[in-house]
Amino acid sequence: MDARNAKKWLVAVGITALGFCARPLGATEVRTYGGRFDLPIIDLPGPGSQMTEAVIEVPDHFPIHDLDVRINITHTNVFDLQLLLQNPLGSRICLNMYDFKDEFGIYPNYTNTIFDDEALFSIEDAEPPFTGRFRPRQPYELALFDGRDAYGPWSLQIYDMYDWDTGTLDSFELTFTTPEPASALIFALGAALITIFRPRRIINTP
Repeated sequence: MDARNAKKWLVAVGITALGFCARPLGATEVRTYGGRFDLPIIDLPGPGSQMTEAVIEVPDHFPIHDLDVRINITHTNVFDLQLLLQNPLGSRICLNMYDFKDEFGIYPNYTNTIFDDEALFSIEDAEPPFTGRFRPRQPYELALFDGRDAYGPWSLQIYDMYDWDTGTLDSFELTFTTPEPASALIFALGAALITIFRPRRIINTP
């Protein structure tokens, strides 16, 4: 490889390194979807549970680096509730639920409750109204959705397991962190240039 091509190749390597290093240095974008729902939580008399579903349509295509979920629920006894989050492909995790034999109590509300894999405490170690950040109930993790496309309908499914208690899903939000487009573009550009200018061995044939 001559000196001119060697210089081009080194520049390409430098561009690639810049794109690679930008991600851990905080080159990310945060997007939030959702808001008010004021959706009554179904609690019909009779055996079995009833399901209330709130859907957020994410209109954009982007890879998920991290996902947090914020909810506000007014309910006379949240120990009746099972909360599940489902992505557009049908994968589902449990955010919180209770074992009525060992954990039953009578407490109201989820108030500005944020489910976050990086939180210090699990939701299992907290009490209503759960104000703050908590990891989902073990062994579930929002990381199940990392690396996937965010586009499409996301649903919060609320199961009310027992009669009498009533409530409302007040609000529901999804906050996505995704790599900054510029960082990803720099990385892709550098990788392409490396391919173009990479050293090539010349084989002399007799």
